[in-house]
Amino acid sequence: MARVVSPITRQVTKEKLELGNPSVDICLESVEDCLIYDRRGVGFPFRNLYQGRKSVLIFVRNFLCYSCKEYVEDLSKIPKEALEEAGIRLVVIGQSDHRHIEPFCSLTGYPYEIYVDPQRCIYQKLGMKRGENFTDSASPSPHVKSGTFVGQMKSIWRAMRSPAFDFQGDLHQQGGAIIAGPGSQVHFTHLDTNRLDHMPIDWLLQLAGLRQHVDFSDKPKIIHV
Repeated sequence: MARVVSPITRQVTKEKLELGNPSVDICLESVEDCLIYDRRGVGFPFRNLYQGRKSVLIFVRNFLCYSCKEYVEDLSKIPKEALEEAGIRLVVIGQSDHRHIEPFCSLTGYPYEIYVDPQRCIYQKLGMKRGENFTDSASPSPHVKSGTFVGQMKSIWRAMRSPAFDFQGDLHQQGGAIIAGPGSQVHFTHLDTNRLDHMPIDWLLQLAGLRQHVDFSDKPKIIHV
């Protein structure tokens, strides 16, 4: 991996973690007053998430998206002690109604902070993409285990079983990842181009300053006695 230059404020492709790739400059001042909501429906300014410390902000497509579910399941494997030692705040942001937060956390086992931007104010102002763009050179997400057909069937089944049949957000909205703070400083930005275009979590954590390796494999561990 190329040496990380800090701060990074431009889009970085997963093939090369270095400057010089197609850039996407973002300004948090344009979204700092946008309201986000917690699981009780209480709103507060987006800036509260990153003003006091460095934060890894993960924007997901919708809470029924199978790839987002599996990505967040891997986020839940990050040790709390590792985040605390590195002084990193981990936050997931969705675009559904706040009532879907609790079931999504129960489903994924995600124990950290999670909020919603139901009007997609932040998504839109930061230029997060709508629609999907797949390229032949794109590498598959290491965090998505389900194939497209099976994954979509799982999403539809969960939608049908929910009390109010909905897809818990705009199906065409893509997410992204931002490392920001303290203050309004942006260290890194990645805007997803499709449902599988997540930044590998290990890379995000390293860019944020966490040096501990996290094992996201579901394979059984062999313990030598």
